[in-house]
Amino acid sequence: MIQRWLRFASQGEIRLGTLEDGTITEYAGDMFAGATPTGRHYPLDAVRLLAPCQPGKMIGLWNNFHERAKAEKLHLPQHPLYFLKSANCFAGPGDTIRRPAGYDGMIVFEGELGIVIGRRCARLSRDDARQAIFGYTCVNDVTARDLLRTDPAFVHWTRAKGFDTFGVFGPCIATGIDPQTLAVRVLLSGAEKQNYPVSDMIFSPEEIVSRLSWDMTLEPGDVIACGTSVGVCAMQEGDTVEVIIDGIGRLTNVFGPPAEPGTRP
Repeated sequence: MIQRWLRFASQGEIRLGTLEDGTITEYAGDMFAGATPTGRHYPLDAVRLLAPCQPGKMIGLWNNFHERAKAEKLHLPQHPLYFLKSANCFAGPGDTIRRPAGYDGMIVFEGELGIVIGRRCARLSRDDARQAIFGYTCVNDVTARDLLRTDPAFVHWTRAKGFDTFGVFGPCIATGIDPQTLAVRVLLSGAEKQNYPVSDMIFSPEEIVSRLSWDMTLEPGDVIACGTSVGVCAMQEGDTVEVIIDGIGRLTNVFGPPAEPGTRP
């Protein structure tokens, strides 16, 4: 059975629930370690959605789609190629993606499928990795593209992808779905820029989790962004960007100017 888990703010409190037909059923507890319904229900349009979990880390893959590798003449990797996005950058549905202060260069969206880990795990087989996946979410892996290669001796993955609000995900975590049947779409101010099948991945979700679990311990709530395909392009201030994965939902954000000095975006 498919469930769509989310976090939301209502009446001054942060709450947990599942979404069906525009109604949120509230749960108490931990979605990863047992949650029980409270009997309370909320209309979706009466609450403010938050990022659906609080990851300790987001791991982002690069060069994980055959179509993009072919278009950009990239080699096929033997192991997932990845970087880390720190917890300061996380943002949820409806949050404004902020241009970093003092940076006037290109900032791009990257619409991606996100894997959400459900339990602490390490050194997993592929079959065990499938059991460690709690569900899937939409990710916008925002990147300050012009910062990546400002130093010829070092690619600035962390800097270019780690600014506040650059790790956007949500609106929910969908469980009980087959990722191989999904497609990722991105609309930029209403114009479709990306539309690609998850089945074109070089490494499947189970293989990604298995291989990464041999490199580091994965924790409940960690998000793995599976990489993106062709169609990435720059955002302009005022643009609305929507990452859409049928079966999961629509992650919508506006790209805006830098935050005011002394405030978090």
